[in-house]
Amino acid sequence: MIAPDLQCHNLTKHYGDTTAVDNVSFDVPAGSFFSILGPSGCGKTTIMRMIAGFQEPSSGDIQIKGKSVLNVAPNKRPVNMVFQHLALFPMMNVADNIGYGLRRRKMAKPLINRKVEEALERIGLPGVGRRQVSELSGGQKQRIAIARCMVLEPDVLLLDEPLGALDLKLREQMKVELKTLQAAFDTTFLYITHDQSEALVMSDAIAVMNAGHFEQVGSAQDLYHNPQTAFVAGFVGESNKWLGSVTQRDGHYIDIDTPSMTVRAMASGDTWNKGAKAQVFVRPEAIQISREVSALRDYDNILTGKIEQILFNGAASRLLVRSEKGSDIIEVNMPQAGTTSNWSQGDIAHLGWSKDQGVAFIESAK
Repeated sequence: MIAPDLQCHNLTKHYGDTTAVDNVSFDVPAGSFFSILGPSGCGKTTIMRMIAGFQEPSSGDIQIKGKSVLNVAPNKRPVNMVFQHLALFPMMNVADNIGYGLRRRKMAKPLINRKVEEALERIGLPGVGRRQVSELSGGQKQRIAIARCMVLEPDVLLLDEPLGALDLKLREQMKVELKTLQAAFDTTFLYITHDQSEALVMSDAIAVMNAGHFEQVGSAQDLYHNPQTAFVAGFVGESNKWLGSVTQRDGHYIDIDTPSMTVRAMASGDTWNKGAKAQVFVRPEAIQISREVSALRDYDNILTGKIEQILFNGAASRLLVRSEKGSDIIEVNMPQAGTTSNWSQGDIAHLGWSKDQGVAFIESAK
């Protein structure tokens, strides 16, 4: 059996009385794109810096290709790192930037030139070696930074929020390009981000991190459709959330009494108590909207409200509906065609969704 390219075992990092990384373990298979997704301050960059060798773990082990790299200097580890601000050398042209590490290794000049040209071909920028860094677009600089790392043939490439400094349209384009580059180089990528869209689009597997530990590790589809904790349900993708108390359970389903309505949803675990605090999450795309409540009679959950805001964004447009009871604002995907597409602010709307489309997490028992 082939060992994963990267393995972290019980990785922990303390700063005084603060635990930044709390007993984290994970494997990254060879040639895969693995992302650590979490909010600022959750510990994801600390993990990357420990893997790179810039910080030592308080305990635990880091193995690359089955060998521990603890006590191995950063420049001796078979990893390279792409930073958010890229750190290209402005006084060097493109070819000299890409070949910098090879020159440090005292490689022969003809071989350096060949490897640089091959790298430029693979990133889709042939013939730009003589250009200055200042002449490049943001996306081109991004690719050059990756090529500079990849010519060194690392076992693992570490990417620390590398798209954060790009404008929105370029970030969207680079998501696709990064995944394509990873496949072209067939190198293991470990990607750090707080942007769920980046992680969902590019990753083979994602670890959702919160307060120093991993909440859940899985594919984008697993995290989106089958969140295992309330944090994952609320952090990955968009969700409506209701807070309430458990009133009853019926098999896999649970009823939660909220100020707006009694919500029936799938129960996330086997343990529950009547009156326990609970959170319910429902995706905007799971909710059907109608002018006639009778059209929703087959749904387990029905709520009436008024259109408060229309958020137009083409195919991703949303309606914000204030519930008739309580003060909840429910976000619903706007229908794109048919008689249900012409909504106006102030319209009365009926919302319906299946009990299978919501998931409930018990917070605590009374």
